[in-house]
Amino acid sequence: MLKYQQIVADILYEIEQGTLIEGAKLPSIRELKNRYDCSSETVLKALSVLKYQHLIFSIPKSGFYVLSTSNYQSTEVTNIIDFATATPEKTMFPYTEFQHCLNQAIEIQQGGLFSYGMTVHGLESLILEVKKLLEQYQVFANKENIVITTGTQQALYILTSIPFPNEGDTILVEQPTYHLFNRLLETTDVKCIGIKRDANGINLQQLENNFAENRIKFFYTMPRFHNPLGTSFSKKEKLNIIALAKKYNVYIVEDDYLADFDLNTKADPMFAYDVSNRVIYLKSFSKIIFPGLRVGITVLPDPILNNFIALKRVIDYDTSLITQGALELYLKSGMFHSHSRMLSQKSAKKSAILHEEVQKLAGSSNIDYTRPSSLDTKLHMVIPQKLHVNTLIQRLLVENVHLKAIDDNYLKSFHKENVLKIDVRNTNQALIPLGVQKIFKAMIL
Repeated sequence: MLKYQQIVADILYEIEQGTLIEGAKLPSIRELKNRYDCSSETVLKALSVLKYQHLIFSIPKSGFYVLSTSNYQSTEVTNIIDFATATPEKTMFPYTEFQHCLNQAIEIQQGGLFSYGMTVHGLESLILEVKKLLEQYQVFANKENIVITTGTQQALYILTSIPFPNEGDTILVEQPTYHLFNRLLETTDVKCIGIKRDANGINLQQLENNFAENRIKFFYTMPRFHNPLGTSFSKKEKLNIIALAKKYNVYIVEDDYLADFDLNTKADPMFAYDVSNRVIYLKSFSKIIFPGLRVGITVLPDPILNNFIALKRVIDYDTSLITQGALELYLKSGMFHSHSRMLSQKSAKKSAILHEEVQKLAGSSNIDYTRPSSLDTKLHMVIPQKLHVNTLIQRLLVENVHLKAIDDNYLKSFHKENVLKIDVRNTNQALIPLGVQKIFKAMIL
């Protein structure tokens, strides 16, 4: 993170925490310059980003003051404990600043609004910004191998539809997994098989058997912050899976949709360890900016690239040029980095509260729970068979605790485990312990 981005992130964090309230005066330029050991120009660049976001204002010969904290503090009062919603609180999304980017994008990209098919790979200026962003995740790719899609769902549809160089005809998918990918496979009648994933990861021997006995086209996996389990693979697991994929000529589709929320700088994606060009990397912005942004990133190896582009152009002339242009400006301005830092810190705090409370209560309740080394805002627990998870969900609804079953996260043909998922991404932080306590109380009734 650049020095000005760190200044922005720190001030945003103080606003979010309530340390800096509306009307509060910020430290002077000289104070910030000394605190961060940087130039006045760096401090002014950080302050201009905050002014652009309508969070601070300046008074000549006086200084900079906090204008509004409404974008970063939830004011909604409710007695509902929401453990079901997977997106962050609405007040956490950067409406105002992204609106400015949209307005500018309309002006800048107006020439391209009157033609079709001008950006086959995506807006080139956006791809250059995306390339820089991916490098922060240790995803180093040529810009020619980066394709902008209309969300990752479009990328998944194309990948299941086009032929692969290995001539595979079967998709291997973790169970449970992203529910819409399950539905995509079933709706399009694509040949697929599942492999169980749980708190311990996946059985590597079973994975090898699947690779050896079937014509696997690609293996779809979420190595980091798995949906819906919340677990992550270790470096050793990632290396073993990559080695097996190379041995049996199988491609890996790595869905890294929550990369922005991982504060562990040593947790690299599978793509970073791939030396044989077998990993296809997917990244979205739905959880970090807006679910409705509908912009995804796909990094493709050369042998698959042309077929991917050809089908994308047939089903979709272009991913929205205005949206791409707005995202480019949002990344280039530094606003994405400051917003990402703020949101990931807030999510990390919620994650710690959730896991600590569950860990405290699980030991005395005979509940199967393993605290992962990398904490997500969601976790799962295997519920004793005597209490069906759907019964538990209905019981807790009366207690104003909202949970969601994960039945859709399984293929219809795959055995469903009696698993309860808790997600606190949209939960009032102060209510997390109470909600967890209500869950454990309901399980022993």
